Amino acid sequence: MFIRSATALRNDYDGMVKLAKEKQQPIFLTRNGDGEMVFLPIEMWEQRETELDMLHMLLKREQNRQAGAKTFSMDEMKTATEDLLRED
Repeated sequence: MFIRSATALRNDYDGMVKLAKEKQQPIFLTRNGDGEMVFLPIEMWEQRETELDMLHMLLKREQNRQAGAKTFSMDEMKTATEDLLRED
């Protein structure tokens, strides 16, 4: 993790981009000593968004399961899949 001032971003944008990409870590930007923003490579942001989407989907499924939604074992899914494939 790197911490830099917002002024450093303004004065050395290219250097900050290079640092973030090389280290594959976010850079926390501060203004007057207080955290203000996070600067990170787009690839890293996209990966985090994908992970958050997956976690959100898992949470929804777990909530549905706890609410009584029908679930299936691996054997049941295998049998159902095989039955569907045989229908063709």
